[in-house]
Amino acid sequence: MKKLVLAAALVAALAFAWFAHGWYGAANVPKDTSFIVPDGATLTKVARELEDKGLIASADSFLLRAKVFGGSDPVQAGEFLVPAGSSASQILDQFQHGEVIQRFVTIPEGMPSIMVYERLMAEPLLTGPIPVPEEGSVLPDTYNFERGEPRTRVLARMQTAMNAFLAEAWSKRGKNIVVKTPEEAVTLAAIVEKETGVASERKQVAGLYSNRVREGMPLQADPTIIYPITKGKPLGRRIRQSEIAAVNGYNTYTMRGLPVGPITNPGRASIEAVLHPADTKALYMVANGKGGHWFSETLAGHNANVQKWFAIRRERGEMD
Repeated sequence: MKKLVLAAALVAALAFAWFAHGWYGAANVPKDTSFIVPDGATLTKVARELEDKGLIASADSFLLRAKVFGGSDPVQAGEFLVPAGSSASQILDQFQHGEVIQRFVTIPEGMPSIMVYERLMAEPLLTGPIPVPEEGSVLPDTYNFERGEPRTRVLARMQTAMNAFLAEAWSKRGKNIVVKTPEEAVTLAAIVEKETGVASERKQVAGLYSNRVREGMPLQADPTIIYPITKGKPLGRRIRQSEIAAVNGYNTYTMRGLPVGPITNPGRASIEAVLHPADTKALYMVANGKGGHWFSETLAGHNANVQKWFAIRRERGEMD
């Protein structure tokens, strides 16, 4: 009798060891594999999908072992990485407590909304359509997203980020500003963004354009000529005289004050520059041939700088 009891215990122990090994031993994951748990998916549905993909031998065995050994926490929705050699236990734990795989999309400073639209629409891991966002409504930055996430949700995060940053920046604005509303700040910041790529110049450029607004002078910013033609995309050629003379809500050569709206999505630094412009008397600027600009307070000084710029261009073979 004693031998029978011992034999039964041994069989039971072996059976339990086999049962446990099926949970804690390696499953059928030969290489790192991504796996998507849909919204609202049950563990049963997940197990069936794991079996269909060959990552586990049996959904029923997985569910039985999960009931005995697994925690009661629900599985999360999202895309997960299942590492090579994972056990059934590790797979379940990954779905319950692991990090969802994050993807990223970057919107650089000065990207116009038509190109933001194109970038999001070209991302194959996002879903659903979006409209072209309102110009100046997106805060340039790098944003994470999950596979299968709607584009509308990602775009909403970008616009919420702009609203939050603009509200905070506006609350801390300086006293020597010419913009009267946060919306005007974005409009002027968009011009600053397009007119200089030199970080150290932004406040100087913002100060210059602020002075022009105060003096009632046309801003004469070339990017405002281009925007109605291309919606902010590169023109790819020189601006024509007819385009300089065009009358519309954006061309600051034929109007005084700010355009009717932004010509791009400005970054944080350009918005900050408009809300804290340099204390300068400069009214004019021209390229210096090194990526930056020469600034001047008088037209005579500006004309002299223009001649220096022309000389540089002639040396480069860009002018006769």
